[in-house]
Amino acid sequence: MALGKITALYRYPVKSMGGEQHASLSLGKQGIPGDRAWAVRDEKLGGIRGGKRFAELMSCSARYLDEPAPSGSSPAQITLPSGATLMTGDDSVASELTALIGSPVTFWPLLPKEAVDHYKRGAPVLEDTEAEFRRMFAREPDEPLPDLSVFPPELMEFESPIGTYFDAFPLLLLTQQSLETMSQAAPEQTYDVRRFRPNILLDCATGDDLPERAWEGRTLKIGAATLKLELNCPRCVMTTHGFADLPKDPGIMRSLVKHAHGELGIYASVVEPGEVKVGDTLEFSE
Repeated sequence: MALGKITALYRYPVKSMGGEQHASLSLGKQGIPGDRAWAVRDEKLGGIRGGKRFAELMSCSARYLDEPAPSGSSPAQITLPSGATLMTGDDSVASELTALIGSPVTFWPLLPKEAVDHYKRGAPVLEDTEAEFRRMFAREPDEPLPDLSVFPPELMEFESPIGTYFDAFPLLLLTQQSLETMSQAAPEQTYDVRRFRPNILLDCATGDDLPERAWEGRTLKIGAATLKLELNCPRCVMTTHGFADLPKDPGIMRSLVKHAHGELGIYASVVEPGEVKVGDTLEFSE
């Protein structure tokens, strides 16, 4: 029985920048070719960083002028908040982003897995460990932190799975029903899909308020691909940042913690590669 259908597909060439919307995309073993293929490195504290450290990145966007290669980091065009554009290979990218952020950064393509040091975490912004996690996940002192023990152990030492710039897994799925549920629970907040950066937005027909919360560990047939649904996604401070026409809103996290355990969407990995298209149906394959 079909659970629903795909309503939108997204790819993000640069980690933490806005991305592209597509009618169809090919899913490989490592997710969507060209997704999160570029990133900035913090030259003050070290480590590959995204919007949890540099909110200004979220006010930029990136797109491919030509379809990217199946692996690696193909050239992409970056649009700055000013409207100016530059290419990922331009010598000025690092200096432009440093000026925007107000802190020194360099700009990097994906490096091979052998470049282990490239992917190691930098120094924390705050020395106190709990305070640093509360900063990253935008949690108040009386709110529980996410259970990070459910993530691959390497993510405590590395910013991302080695060889990638993903936060944890190659894909993030989100249902329209979850966005609508949160909008109804917290009408004073703007639950715009742009805050949550999914790769695949779904219209789910199960009748549940937060459908994907019950999907962990299951296998999903979606279009011509098969996915393993890994973990519910604990949301971080990025969801509260202001960018484009969206205001800064710490209340986003207050309502997520209250109504959805601080989670929204579900991470997935690719079991069987294949093309997915807007309108394709999805169903559990067990």
